[in-house]
Amino acid sequence: MGKGKVEHFTDLDVWRKSHELFLEVLKELDRLPRTRAASALADQIVRSLGSIGANIAEGFNRSKAKFLNSLDIALGEANESENWLYKLRDMGFLPRERAKAHVRNCIEVEKMLGALIRSIRARPDQRHKQPATSN
Repeated sequence: MGKGKVEHFTDLDVWRKSHELFLEVLKELDRLPRTRAASALADQIVRSLGSIGANIAEGFNRSKAKFLNSLDIALGEANESENWLYKLRDMGFLPRERAKAHVRNCIEVEKMLGALIRSIRARPDQRHKQPATSN
């Protein structure tokens, strides 16, 4: 989105990027073998990837402190998702190149969340939805 007034959580580039990553990985999971291990890993990554965007959305219309807490949780979920992607790769359930692309996107989400957290912390104590970048 770039610069502009952020009025809804879907205006945030980081929410859109995390949503896109969730959808991309979800499509990959349909190709996994029907084994207990693959199913367990798939369940975990669906939860953690889904939680990134859900936490951004959940905290968006709350106080600055609560939004920052939700973003911190989203960052933890992004790190957890990266962990599950490595496991899916190392178990041979995801081709290395596909896993590498997903990990790269996950790390980008982590960096975007970190930048958004820093940006909000630096703002005066007022509503977080101010004209600013939408990292």
